[in-house]
Amino acid sequence: MAGLNWLSMAVSLATLITMMSTTSVLGNNNETAAIIFLEDYNQQAMVEYFKSVSASWDYNTNITVYNQEQSVAASLAASNFDNEMRTQALQFDQTGFSDNTKRLLGKLIYIGDAALENQEDLEELTNLLSDMETRYATGKPCKEDGTCYSLEPDLTRIMAESRDYQELYWAWDAWRDEVGAPARQDYVRYVELKNMAAQANDQPDNGAYWRSWYEVDNLEEMTEELYNQLTPLYTNLHAYVRRKLYNVYGSDYINLRGPIPAHILGNMWAQSWLQLLDLCQPFPNKPSVDITPVLIEKGYTPLQMFQVSDEFFASLGLIPMPEEFWNESMLERPSDGRDVVCHASAWDFYNQKDFRIKQCTDITMDDFITVHHEMGHVEYYLQYKDQPVKYRRGANPGFHEAVGDVLALSVSTPAHLKAVGLLDEVEDDEEADLNFLMSMALDKIAFLPFGYLMDRYRWRIFDGTTPESKYNEDWWKLRLQYQGIIPPVTRTEEDFDPAAKFHIPSDVPYIRYFISFVIQFQFHDALCKAAGHVGPLHKCDIYQSREAGTLLSDMLKKGSSEPWPNAMEAITGSREMNATALVTYFQPLIDYLEAENERNGDIAGWPETYTPADPNFGVTVQPSTTAIFLCIFIILARIF
Repeated sequence: MAGLNWLSMAVSLATLITMMSTTSVLGNNNETAAIIFLEDYNQQAMVEYFKSVSASWDYNTNITVYNQEQSVAASLAASNFDNEMRTQALQFDQTGFSDNTKRLLGKLIYIGDAALENQEDLEELTNLLSDMETRYATGKPCKEDGTCYSLEPDLTRIMAESRDYQELYWAWDAWRDEVGAPARQDYVRYVELKNMAAQANDQPDNGAYWRSWYEVDNLEEMTEELYNQLTPLYTNLHAYVRRKLYNVYGSDYINLRGPIPAHILGNMWAQSWLQLLDLCQPFPNKPSVDITPVLIEKGYTPLQMFQVSDEFFASLGLIPMPEEFWNESMLERPSDGRDVVCHASAWDFYNQKDFRIKQCTDITMDDFITVHHEMGHVEYYLQYKDQPVKYRRGANPGFHEAVGDVLALSVSTPAHLKAVGLLDEVEDDEEADLNFLMSMALDKIAFLPFGYLMDRYRWRIFDGTTPESKYNEDWWKLRLQYQGIIPPVTRTEEDFDPAAKFHIPSDVPYIRYFISFVIQFQFHDALCKAAGHVGPLHKCDIYQSREAGTLLSDMLKKGSSEPWPNAMEAITGSREMNATALVTYFQPLIDYLEAENERNGDIAGWPETYTPADPNFGVTVQPSTTAIFLCIFIILARIF
C-alpha cells in the first residue's frame, strides 16, 4: 500500500508539471495543449478517484471511527485534486475549440463542493455529510424493554408486514426521533455551505446547480408538466387504496374523503405501497403475482437473486458482471455484527474493472426489483467504462436510474416469472392482467408524487423560499399537497422528518428518480418494438432479444458524452421526455380504478388542510369555513 502511495505522488507531480509546461509552451488557446491536458488528467483522475471510492467503500461496509476519518481524508484529497485541475482548465481560452474539447473542459470547471475556495469550509462540509450519514446508518431506536431495531431489516419488515396501527406508529415515530430531529442543526449549516459551493460553480444556489446537470433551462417546468399528466393516475389509485385501508382500520383512522396516515402504507416513507398488494389485489381468487413466498419457499439467497438478474442482462447480449463484482460486492448484511450503510447502492471504482453493489438484501419481491435496479447501474458503468472519466455518467441522472428498472419491467411480467420458476401458473385473462398491473402501480404510480416532491422541497430550501423556521411545516405541506398523506401525530419544528429518508442527509438529489419512473416506460416501449413484441405493453418481455440489447447498449456506451436529448432520440426516436408510454402501460388499470371508485362513491382527492392522525383517536377533516357556517345555520334553524 505504501508503494502505491509513493507511485501516486510521483505520477501526480509528473502530471502536474507536464500540464503546466504544455499550457505555457503551447499557449492557452491551443487545442492540442488542451487535449494533452485532458488525456493526462484522465489517467490521474482514475488513480485519485479509485483511492477516494475505496476509502468510502471501506467506511460504508464497516462503520468505524478510523474508517470514517480515512474516508473523509480521501474525499478531501479528491476534492483538492479536482480544484487543482479546475485551475488548470480555466487557463484555456476555448475559442475555436471543438465541441468535445469544450464539453470535457466544462466538466472539469464545474466540480460541485470541491469548488469551495476556503479549505476550512470544504472540510466542514465533508465532515458534516459524514456525520449525517453515519447517524442515519447507525440509528437503532429501542423500546422500553431494551430491544433495539435497525432500519434494515427490522423496521422495514415491521412497516411491510404489520397491520397493527399502534405498532406501525411506534416504528414510524421512533425512526424519525432517532435520525430525523438530531440532524436538523447539521442540515442548516449544510444548506449554507452547499449554496456557497453552488455560487463558486456560477449558480445562484445549490438547487439551481443540481438542475444544471440536466443541461436545460426549464427542468422545473418540464417535470411539472410530466407530473400534471400523471396526477389523475395517482389520485385514483390513492382513492382506491384509501377504501381498502378503511376496510382494515375503519372510520376511527381513515376518512374516505381525506388523506391517508403516512405510516400504514407498507413503507417507512410511504413511497411504495407494494406491501399492500394482499389488500388491494382486484381479484384475490386469482394466483398472486407477489413472488416473496415463492422466493422464501425455494430457499433463494441474495446471491441467487443477483445471479437471476445477471442472466437476464446476459440474455440480451449485454456485459455480464465481472469476477471482481462477485468477489468484492456486499450483497447481504454481514454476519459479524459490524455496522454498515445498508441503503442499496452501486459503485464504480474508476479503474475500468472494479464495479460493486452494496445491499442488505432481504428475500422479498421488493428487493428482487431493487436488485435489478442496482444491477442496471453496474451495467451502465460497464458499458461506458472506456469513455473519459468525465463522461462516465448517465446521459442525465434519470437515465442512470432507469436502466435496471426498464429491464425489471420485463422480469416482473407473470409470463417471465413463470419461465424462470418463480410463478407456478399464469392465467392469461383480463382479471390476471389487472392483478399484475395493480402490483406494478403500487410500486410505480404510488412513487411518483414522492419522487417529484423530494427535490421541490430542497429547491425551496436552497433558494430561501422555505426558511429554517418552516423546514418541517413545508415538508408536510408538500406531502399533503402531492401525496395526500399526513403524519400519524402532530409534528413541530423540533422534528426534522425529511432527514429520516437516506437521500436527505446523504446529499443525493432525487428528481432523477421521478424522471426515471417516466422515461423507463419510454425505453420499455422502444425496446419492445425492437424485440418485435406484439400486444399490450404490459405483457412485453424482452428476454433473450439481442435486437433490444443492441439498441440499449448503443445508448449506454455514450455515457454523458452527448446531451441527453441525443441519447433519448437514439433509443426512442424522440428528443423529449413524455408520459405517454407510462399511461398506455397502465390504461387497463386506469379504467378499472375509475370504475371502482365510481361504484363505491369514492372521490379522488383530499382537502388542502387536515388534522394529523392521532395514534389513539384517529383523524378528522379540518372543517372549512363554509362547513362551519353551514353547521351554525342548521343549529339555528332547529332552534328557531
